[in-house]
Amino acid sequence: MASKAPAANDAKQSLSGLPRRLVKEEIISEQDALKALADAGANKRQFISHLVHHLDISASRIASIASQEFGLSLFDLGSLSIESLPHEQINEETVAKNNALPIFLRGSRLFVAISDPTNTTALDQIKFSSGKTVVPILVEEDKLQQTIEQALSGAGGGSLGEGLDESFDNLELGGDEQDTDDGDGSDVDDTPVVRFVNKVLLDAIKRGASDIHIEPYEKVFRVRFRVDGILQEVAAPPLNLAGRITARLKVMSRMDISERRVPQDGRIKLKISRNRAIDFRVNTCPTLFGEKTVLRILDPSSAQLGIDVLGYEPEQKAQYLKALANPYGMILVTGPTGSGKTVSLYTGLNILNKPDTNISTAEDPAEINLAGINQVNVNVKAGLTFAEALKSFLRQDPDVIMVGEIRDLETANIAIKAAQTGHMVMSTLHTNDAPQTISRLMNMGVPPFNVASAVSLIIAQRLARRLCSDCKEPADVPKETLLKEGMPEDMLADATIYKAVGCNKCSEGYKGRVGIYQVMPISEDMSRIIMAEGTSIDVADQAQKEGIADLRQSALKKVANGLTSLEEANRVTQE
Repeated sequence: MASKAPAANDAKQSLSGLPRRLVKEEIISEQDALKALADAGANKRQFISHLVHHLDISASRIASIASQEFGLSLFDLGSLSIESLPHEQINEETVAKNNALPIFLRGSRLFVAISDPTNTTALDQIKFSSGKTVVPILVEEDKLQQTIEQALSGAGGGSLGEGLDESFDNLELGGDEQDTDDGDGSDVDDTPVVRFVNKVLLDAIKRGASDIHIEPYEKVFRVRFRVDGILQEVAAPPLNLAGRITARLKVMSRMDISERRVPQDGRIKLKISRNRAIDFRVNTCPTLFGEKTVLRILDPSSAQLGIDVLGYEPEQKAQYLKALANPYGMILVTGPTGSGKTVSLYTGLNILNKPDTNISTAEDPAEINLAGINQVNVNVKAGLTFAEALKSFLRQDPDVIMVGEIRDLETANIAIKAAQTGHMVMSTLHTNDAPQTISRLMNMGVPPFNVASAVSLIIAQRLARRLCSDCKEPADVPKETLLKEGMPEDMLADATIYKAVGCNKCSEGYKGRVGIYQVMPISEDMSRIIMAEGTSIDVADQAQKEGIADLRQSALKKVANGLTSLEEANRVTQE
């Protein structure tokens, strides 16, 4: 026992400065602080940046405490105009690498925004390159990141429909563009149209949208963004520009600009700075009054978030990691379109992505490009279906196979046989919850024994809007109401229910999203139910007996923890 005391004391002594202050203020536990310091060092990332972007700790709270700890005044970057920055003093490589941004020049003094006052390396580099006296100014990490991206992309300010004379010179398109006529004599290279489309794409990225909808109607033409799962109208361009805007997007995504009668798919790669590129998956569909265009925004960084920030409860995370550690078996992720299935799958693939592991994926199309993983786009017209891709993978010595979606019996049978013969197989299905996935496979025609022996874990998920940490307020919800909603009595004791308010940092009181999961390992008792051709209700009852939280219970736990509101939980779990 005596030998353990010094180790504990050493751990406490290893915390100093801001980490120690954050522990003292109960913002983070001592164990988490030590782990965050180690992870930040291992990944060559600043401690504060790691806390905000990987542990989801409020940037404003950290900045406030850092201001007190280091005696620096706190500046609100939200009040700063990008155009007012001393651009001649901004070295793109230094700014991006060191997370520090020059914001004012007063004589020989250069004021530099930083979120981490211990980041002396950045201050020294900027002092050396500028020849000025550097004065640090403390700002919030999330606002600093946003301002740096705007400064480096030349995408400052304004809402849609305004500021179309802004500079978009730093934007680069992946692939070659062809100057093409849209068939009506409209010039798709028309500068106002080009700049408007660029503005739409950049505004969508800045607002954290997941999709862009560009829709022509009989008398109006509108642009909508899906932000945190909710569609919002953001612009209404003149109706006579509909054809030109659609044609411009088709040129950018290398579609057939002369074909308007059938749906088309394409892709845009937009380089917005030296270190950041965003992919857009583009689809056009003919409607009564023209072609509707929908762009899905694919940010590769979303696959690098790590399992800790996706919203899994500790026991759910442990079950997922345990299933990933198995050398074989099938992991299925289910949920509607836009519920985050791809990010969950790619998070698992990132964990498995090691030099000694051969990973192949078949997708329609590949949404996120990852180094070290062999990705294949299925092409039904050319005969490359999910089933054909799977057959090919099995001849290439795979360890891990990911199938974008199991849509038919042939694909299901090949995937299940692969899982039964020493391969880890990951895929998705469109079902409402985990137990219904079993019934769906059997309805496809997969024998019950094969389902029971191959499937090791099923994850059902939804995405709920996360309450804004800056403006959420406690809600006065009667205990009887919470019990009626399904919240267990033992959860009520420590629960603090919050409501959405709304501020200039969020959208209707919400900012970002959090995953709600049902993580269901296939136990021996469940296997017996499946082999006896039990229904999804039978499987769900057994899951409850084994203490597996369903989607509703998981959503209510997020409500009790103050991460989302009761209204949002009701919206995503449909109860």
